[in-house]
Amino acid sequence: MPVGLILAAGAGRRFGDATKQLADLRGRPLLAHALEAMLAVDRLERVIVVLGHDADAIRARVDFGAAEVVIATDWDEGQAASLRRGLEAAGDADAVVVTLGDQPLITPQVIAAALDQLDGYDAVRALYAGRPGHPVVLGPAVLAAAGELRGDQGARELLARFNVRKWDASHLADAVDVDTPEELQAL
Repeated sequence: MPVGLILAAGAGRRFGDATKQLADLRGRPLLAHALEAMLAVDRLERVIVVLGHDADAIRARVDFGAAEVVIATDWDEGQAASLRRGLEAAGDADAVVVTLGDQPLITPQVIAAALDQLDGYDAVRALYAGRPGHPVVLGPAVLAAAGELRGDQGARELLARFNVRKWDASHLADAVDVDTPEELQAL
């Protein structure tokens, strides 16, 4: 069965001094919105959230429900460290669907639909107005190679070597991710 993976380990330096994952959006921490969407997908065997920067404060203020929290101690090396840690925790999952903790408008529908696209492909990449976004679904071949990722390299460079199904997901979610206080305010 597939596993859900939310990457939320970074410091969010463009967000300023505040811990971005805890920034308030509609009365709840930003991370809680992405977590709620992933937990609502009943096809997932389990949900893993990768924390790093300010992990103790985030754990204290976010209700993770049934999600498993893992810590990327090397989170400051870049997104690849968080992705590697999350995939390690996913163990022998047959697929992993990846979203970001700063995507408050992600929906359970887009996550489930991304999983539906995997058949016959090594991976799936959602597109929004032609631009790559999340969720990204990693199949067995990609999962086997993911340990090679280093630095601030995300899945994009890895996916370039595989047969990837790219599909427009604009009708199911908004791909906005929050990098600055101004972007949060705009929501």
